Amino acid sequence: MSGRRMGKEIGVGVIGLGMGANMLSINQDATSSMQVRALCDSDTARLERLGKEHGISHLTTDFQELALQPDVDVVGIYSPDHLHMAHIEAAVAAGKHIICTKPMVVSLEEARRVVQLVQRAGVKFLTGQTSRFRPNFMAAKKLFDDGDLGRPLFAEAHYVHDMRPVMDRTAWRHEHPQDWLYGGACHPIDLLRWFLGDVDEVFTYASCSHMDDRYPDDKHDNFLINLRFRSGVIARIMAVYGLVEAPVPQLGLSIFGDKGSFVNDQFVFDKLEGQPELSLEFKREAGHGQEVIRYMRHFEECLREDKRPLIDEVAGAKVIATASACWESIRTGLPAKVAEVT
Repeated sequence: MSGRRMGKEIGVGVIGLGMGANMLSINQDATSSMQVRALCDSDTARLERLGKEHGISHLTTDFQELALQPDVDVVGIYSPDHLHMAHIEAAVAAGKHIICTKPMVVSLEEARRVVQLVQRAGVKFLTGQTSRFRPNFMAAKKLFDDGDLGRPLFAEAHYVHDMRPVMDRTAWRHEHPQDWLYGGACHPIDLLRWFLGDVDEVFTYASCSHMDDRYPDDKHDNFLINLRFRSGVIARIMAVYGLVEAPVPQLGLSIFGDKGSFVNDQFVFDKLEGQPELSLEFKREAGHGQEVIRYMRHFEECLREDKRPLIDEVAGAKVIATASACWESIRTGLPAKVAEVT
């Protein structure tokens, strides 16, 4: 078993070492009390390589074994989407706190079950919606909360990503296959919910691109979503995964208020003469590594100060409920109400 470092009181076990490998850098952060102590992956070569590189001796292909490890306090779940429910159940049964990458789960029924299990067990749960931890969106949320954009009038978000190279690296996405509404559109859905609150109703168009022969012909991979929030604000989402990579930011967010507007990292304020434009520059970050570290630090604060995580089990479930309503709209050709999760 890996040795504990001074000041590293919170033990972490990681299931899934693709994106989950990002959690390992926390071991070198002297300001964090988290330490990854156990790893689980079905790829034994990757498991052994990362264990050796990071001095972690507790390595297993059995997620139940990792969840029961006595020096693990937090289980990080980074397995393929359709396995999340079983891994959450194992972690909750062992009394562990949980960080689960998006999407939390892949059905409304599973989302409701997660809420019940987590709240009954009294553990803390963070849905790893990395987009909330991007510096430009964090800056926009601060301005929004401070009232600088005023009353929201309209919003839009997009996640546009050619998934063919991603499927080259992660074959489960076409073998299972991945549901792009739950696994992709969850990003813009969560961003809009963060700013505008609960979604009341959606209307969704969907199509099959047939861009990749590996992905089933009858599975939709391109979506246009219209949303009406309980506040009355309307918004739209473009979630497109079957395309040639577009010359636009993969992830975009726009908020239009009665005092100002925000698009990605640019702001215009109506109260200033001539509506001058404010552009904020942020260092470009490759992948999701820094976003994962930011939400790990947030979760650490929640554990120490007994706070609710920013994207807890209820927030994660509401994203799934919204995506579920999108599927209902696609099936019926009608607007669909977003169901309750509690």
